[in-house]
Amino acid sequence: MTGSPAPFQAKPIVFGTDGWRGVIAAEFTFERVARVAPIAAQILKETYGESTGSNTVIVGYDRRFMAEDFARVTADSVAAAGFDVLLSASFASTPAFSWAAKYRNALGAIVLTASHNPAKYLGLKVKGAFGGSAPPEITQQIEARLDLVPEVAATPATPGTIETFDPWPEFVADLRTKANIEGIRAAIASGKLTVFVDVMHGSAAGGVGKILDAPVHELNSDRDPLFAGGAPEPLPKYLPDLLAQVKAHGQQSDGLTVGLVFDGDGDRIAAVDGQGNFLSSQILIPILLQHLAERRGLRGELVKTISGSDLMPRIAKLYDLPVFETPVGYKYIADRMLSGDVLLGGEESGGIGYNTHIPERDALLSALYVLEAVVESGQDLGDLYRSLQDRADFHSSYDRIDLPLASMDVRAKLLDRLATDPPTQIAGKAVTNMTNPDGYKFRVADDSWLLIRFSGTEPVLRLYCEAMDLDRVKATLEWARDWANSVA
Repeated sequence: MTGSPAPFQAKPIVFGTDGWRGVIAAEFTFERVARVAPIAAQILKETYGESTGSNTVIVGYDRRFMAEDFARVTADSVAAAGFDVLLSASFASTPAFSWAAKYRNALGAIVLTASHNPAKYLGLKVKGAFGGSAPPEITQQIEARLDLVPEVAATPATPGTIETFDPWPEFVADLRTKANIEGIRAAIASGKLTVFVDVMHGSAAGGVGKILDAPVHELNSDRDPLFAGGAPEPLPKYLPDLLAQVKAHGQQSDGLTVGLVFDGDGDRIAAVDGQGNFLSSQILIPILLQHLAERRGLRGELVKTISGSDLMPRIAKLYDLPVFETPVGYKYIADRMLSGDVLLGGEESGGIGYNTHIPERDALLSALYVLEAVVESGQDLGDLYRSLQDRADFHSSYDRIDLPLASMDVRAKLLDRLATDPPTQIAGKAVTNMTNPDGYKFRVADDSWLLIRFSGTEPVLRLYCEAMDLDRVKATLEWARDWANSVA
């Protein structure tokens, strides 16, 4: 006779680099969302209530399974706690809700989204009144109050109201003021530019068409909560149709061809050049930096994460722009944007923000600047990148892999080895420098670098490398994988 199975134990509610995420029905449940949301609203009130004079919280959602139902539970629980709620009448990109929080003078926004995670996940992001990700001190307060023994609270004498709103029209109108929309439209109308957009079944669907009011070829526009069996993350392995279609059109057309890719909630971007080559933000950020500084004449600081390409500061130097480096996570970039004049803040995973906008990564605005750069330069994205490499005299390749670990105990063992006995050679080359502001970053004698970081909530090791050619990148990442497995 076998014993009873152990009772299911949900993972604790922990906010990562941008929000709390969990498996639907296991960790992410109506009950837990109804518990978290009013606490988040209360802390937003304590933080921004005096400066805004507001009692309103924006609630929005993406296109994931039951996201609108979780948004309704969020709205109901926040209103029951005495707050007024503006509940979105439709899905929209996360930056649209961040924008709404600022320009509707709300306390902030609560967005039901799991961004680029696989289909079984949903999540909850908290945005501040300033229009960006809530800083760590706010999410830490949310976690701390969840751990307190709940007190019996009196029901507010007057529960808050719930009104619905359409997040798109005002947001689209604002984005149209940021770029040369007429120039992009004219290029499309004349056949000089063809635009493909893969929205990966996500909440940026229809966005580019709404902004440009011009024909674009949009892929994966339908709502598919299973994301065609993949994940709504802008990586080549999830983009075979886009890569093939852009390449085929580019070979047949005399004009310029651009492919744009957005993640599940529309805050991260990647692109495809006219030859069908995938371009991550490691490539796009230097292109965008040059465009904003040279063609638009804008000034300000470049903020990059520790995992960003070494080409970025080299391009900044060409335009005499200061550079500031942060840990991985857009909340650190947003914090810097609030405290200084930041022209562009970007991370290697596709999040890019600007001082022309809210302190938030926004893939739709990045898309407009990408298209503007192509139209005004008259060059393909790949050619723009290669010319920048030549100007900076810096040619490199980059890749990243995520290595699942057997357990959090293995994670602890690897962390201990890095702290007490870090490698002095990597893939046959001597380590010349090591820093550990966020993980451990090793610079190697051939001017390559390897970054070893750990997920804060999962037993996952993240390995990043930039080197002079792709063979060296692959060799370094394989070395790092073997090193981690030998320690584990």
